[in-house]
Amino acid sequence: MTGGVDDPRAKAASRGLWALAVLVFSVCVLGLAPILVRLTETGPAAAGFWRFAFALPLLSILCLRGGGDGMGVPDRWMALAGVFLALDLAFWHYGIAMTSVVNATVLCNLTPVVVTLFTWVVLKDRPPKLFLLALALALGGAFGMAAGSDPAQASQPVLGDLFSLSVAVWYAGYFLAVKAARRVAGALRITLWASMIGAPLMLLAALLMREPLLPETTKGWAACGGLGFVHVVGQGGVAWALGRLPTSTIAVTVLIQPIVAGALGWFVFGESLTALQAVGALTVLIGVCLAQKSNLRAPGVALGSS
Repeated sequence: MTGGVDDPRAKAASRGLWALAVLVFSVCVLGLAPILVRLTETGPAAAGFWRFAFALPLLSILCLRGGGDGMGVPDRWMALAGVFLALDLAFWHYGIAMTSVVNATVLCNLTPVVVTLFTWVVLKDRPPKLFLLALALALGGAFGMAAGSDPAQASQPVLGDLFSLSVAVWYAGYFLAVKAARRVAGALRITLWASMIGAPLMLLAALLMREPLLPETTKGWAACGGLGFVHVVGQGGVAWALGRLPTSTIAVTVLIQPIVAGALGWFVFGESLTALQAVGALTVLIGVCLAQKSNLRAPGVALGSS
């Protein structure tokens, strides 16, 4: 008999659907991050510090109580992951403060393109021709989004777009460092140590930039706590799903994040897309999807913003 309760294929399909549900939920949670950053009532780097600070206790508990492989000690790859994660959040949070939520979130999702470029230029692994088309579309779309920004909705749209675009590079570095660290440690332990190393770096950046460190109201503190929740649940859920679903599925699914962030940006801050921004955003997303499709033979290329 086939299709029964004990059918391995049915069980595998059920596990796959559950993993996909967790992934979609986690990506939607990550879509809250740019909204919460603006509501923290602190500076951009300070918001990153509080994101780590509120996430660390929960990450420690999960590691110590069997949710991972214990706390252990960090190796050089975990330390490097922490540095890249701090750069990622610092530049992204400043991008969110300077440009629109949609631009900040879409532009940082160019990470798959950056990773593939790295493997091409540094590791001499030439990508398929389809990737070149994907790269042209993604970069053209990013330029369109920057050119189509409404100055009334952003304080420094061009600089904010550049900061957000650089996040794709920092997150690619974080991803590659995590990939190396996963040879000897689980995702939860790596996330813990990367956060622990990133926290003082974010605090130092906030102090150097003379940012306001403390929220002024309960709402601001709630936003800081919410960022910690996003860090643990959103990033943790994506990392968990990465071990249970094809990389291509994850890379495409994380593109839900800019849609969620854009909808929330419209609802909370009244941000709307110009026609050129909308076309540019769609072009970027198509480019990222094509880049992922062209690289299906290379497992491990993935993921979007943090």
